[in-house]
Amino acid sequence: MENEIKITDNIEMESKENLTDEQAAGNHETAKDKSEKKKVAKKHKKVKGRKDNDSNEKELQEKIDELNDKYLRLFSEFDNYRKRTIKEKIDLIKTASSEVITDLLPVLDDFERAKKSLNDSNDCKAIIEGIDLIYNKFNSILEKKGLKQMETIGKEFDTDFHEAITYIPAPEKNMKGKIVDEIEKGYLLNDKVIRFAKVVIGK
Repeated sequence: MENEIKITDNIEMESKENLTDEQAAGNHETAKDKSEKKKVAKKHKKVKGRKDNDSNEKELQEKIDELNDKYLRLFSEFDNYRKRTIKEKIDLIKTASSEVITDLLPVLDDFERAKKSLNDSNDCKAIIEGIDLIYNKFNSILEKKGLKQMETIGKEFDTDFHEAITYIPAPEKNMKGKIVDEIEKGYLLNDKVIRFAKVVIGK
């Protein structure tokens, strides 16, 4: 009886040991599978990350190419504009005086007629009147273009407008430091000095 009980216990123990070994083997295989799965997942993640990086780099390169293209176009347009502007300025400088010259041609015609009449007439009064008419016409054209004569006699000397030629004793006390005579007229063009008046100052 005791022998039967011992045999039964031995069978149960062996059965438990075998079951434990099988379970351990099963657990070991499961851990191995998990490890393999982790490796595969990690590898897949790396591949996916590499693809994402490649995609990002491609997008950035496309943006860079687009910006470079825009920059080159703008630079080209600006360069063309600069060249066109320079050409227009040169043309404007060359033709700027054409309008004034065109307006002065009638005055030139009047001078030619006056010159011709000097040979045919001995009337000094008529000649003087003709010259006065030409002068007034000439002066009127220049005034319309913005030219203005400076008024200097009796004015305070101002280096912004006047150029002192010499100093002489003032004819009156209130003329000290003022302009007493004008050697050459000064002119303004649209309120900008284009020629200083050459004057004599009283001291």
